Amino acid sequence: MLRSAFHSLSVPLRPLLATAVVVASTGWLLAACSPTYDWRTIMNNDNGYTVDLPAKPTTDQRQIDIGGTPMNMSMQIAEADHAVFAVGTVMLPSDDPQVQRTALDYLRSGLAHNLGSPPDAHVASIPLAAGGQVPGLEMTFSGKAGPKQEARIMHARLVAKGRHVYQAAVIASKEPPPEQVEQFFGSFKLY
Repeated sequence: MLRSAFHSLSVPLRPLLATAVVVASTGWLLAACSPTYDWRTIMNNDNGYTVDLPAKPTTDQRQIDIGGTPMNMSMQIAEADHAVFAVGTVMLPSDDPQVQRTALDYLRSGLAHNLGSPPDAHVASIPLAAGGQVPGLEMTFSGKAGPKQEARIMHARLVAKGRHVYQAAVIASKEPPPEQVEQFFGSFKLY
């Protein structure tokens, strides 16, 4: 009697248990296949840009010396799939074109020095959020960096607008998927 009662209870529970196993397995598979790139749009009103980053960003700020003048550089950084996506902004003391050029030269030579190689560089158009574009510089570097001198590849764009100079960069140990690099750079727009 007890056995038949248990058996009759277990019949309706079998589909329920099977469903629970499928749901649990599906949840595990979804967690295992979660997207490496979790793109989100970041609006940085203080520094005048918007960009898509592949993860929740962290921020950093440091003082740098450009042409003998101390300036503040702020960064927003996100990591995904062994690549770092970052936007750095230098606040200039004025919007003088010579000050802008000095800051752009400083950033370009710093990137080249960090990877120990000259860039493959060309002029690029950087979009404005309100429409239109401003001229910038697009570069690709490859070399060795860090204390262990490990191979790195970097894609970067530099641009000046008003009292800001921007450095948008992707650095990784191997070439990131082109569509992810394009997502980042294609979304980078200045106010």
